[in-house]
Amino acid sequence: MGQPVRDYLLTLCVTAAVTYLLTGPVRKFAIAVGAMPAIRARDVHREPTPRLGGIAMFGGLCAGLIVADHLFNLQGVFELSNEPRALLSGAALIWLIGVLDDKFEIDALIKLGGQMIAAAVMVIQGLTILWLPIPGVGTVALTQWQGTLLTVALVVITINAVNFVDGLDGLAAGMVCIASTAFFLYAYRLWMGYGIEAAAPATLFAAILMGMCLGFMPHNMHPARIFMGDSGSMLIGLVLAAGAISITGQVDPDLMKIFEGSEREATHALLPVFIPLVLPLTIIAIPAADLVLAIVRRTWNGQSPFAADRGHLHHRLLEIGHSHSRAVLIMYFWSALIAFGAVGYSVHSASSWIVFVIIAASAVGLVLLLMPRFTPRAPHWANRFVPPRYRHRVAEEDPAVPYEEKPAPAASGAQQGSADAPMGEEAVERAPVAVGVSGVNGATAIGPRSRFLDRRSIDSSR
Repeated sequence: MGQPVRDYLLTLCVTAAVTYLLTGPVRKFAIAVGAMPAIRARDVHREPTPRLGGIAMFGGLCAGLIVADHLFNLQGVFELSNEPRALLSGAALIWLIGVLDDKFEIDALIKLGGQMIAAAVMVIQGLTILWLPIPGVGTVALTQWQGTLLTVALVVITINAVNFVDGLDGLAAGMVCIASTAFFLYAYRLWMGYGIEAAAPATLFAAILMGMCLGFMPHNMHPARIFMGDSGSMLIGLVLAAGAISITGQVDPDLMKIFEGSEREATHALLPVFIPLVLPLTIIAIPAADLVLAIVRRTWNGQSPFAADRGHLHHRLLEIGHSHSRAVLIMYFWSALIAFGAVGYSVHSASSWIVFVIIAASAVGLVLLLMPRFTPRAPHWANRFVPPRYRHRVAEEDPAVPYEEKPAPAASGAQQGSADAPMGEEAVERAPVAVGVSGVNGATAIGPRSRFLDRRSIDSSR
């Protein structure tokens, strides 16, 4: 059992290494061809940043598949199944559409059509949902048209969910990496723990997807030097959906009878092939909530539901005082809670402790969300042991004069224009950091208590 783990680890490392090494040259290529779209008013970054990061991620995908094809324990995946070829065909098509969009901004309907065609290409080559396991009912067979429509719908929804969540540096890559890690643990357990070889392709897809995200994240973390663009977000969305379809459409619940006694009991007790349909929703859950809130917010204000604004969840996290990195980590936390909670429940569905763990973790997440609302101050004697944000400010010129009576220090950098800054007690409150201060590599430099000062209206045509 240890040998397949080493093979998967080698595939993951090769995929990550190739993606990481290709991203630098791809960034120079993107700058050379002008794949740096103009800044939109709703964007967080404030300098044109190259896209086309999906080129490096696609290279990592190809390298991972090639290496896996030459490993002894993974050769059977390519010999007994056509799913890796189906994945590569659909991925190549969706990647090409994404590259064209990153450079030329193609129409949304054309992209949607391309996504459906890429899903259809995988269906034609056998990567499709054949039946649905429903807890308490058993296996429900699907007709060819029903399976095709469900497969295309799952691929399109997952692709657009990943694309929708790609709003902050490192956010989409990190959330997909978390979801694919949970998916890998689930699929590997299904294959090695229960001997279901049909779960091997999905396990390979999850390992490769983890490598693609891990290799790209060092270049994409705040401040990002390159964006994955639609060529990357649509690609990883398709790979994530392909893994879910692989298990759901190919693993027969009848194989679980020998462990649980009957098909109905097997499906209900272990949810062996039902959870894969839920796991892709872990990447959709947060974007779907954001989408619903955006529609309600815009219609309530008398705007079109499709009007662009700066009210998305990641904008809200920045606005209430979270730094860029902390906002991303908070969304990582919620994604991990949903993904690993679903996997944990599939393993221990009869245990109630998993529910209490999820509830406790949710409470911790809510506390983290509210942290910027409260800024506790440490005692004077503890100033040297706590971060600067929580220290009491000590008077520098005259120790006899209390800090509250000292004038506010002169602003510097982006805040030097406010010469008439308030004095006295009002000066104790720290001035907000203006949005738009450029980072070294094109991302926004947002301080620990930044505020979006400009709530300007946005032209939806941009």
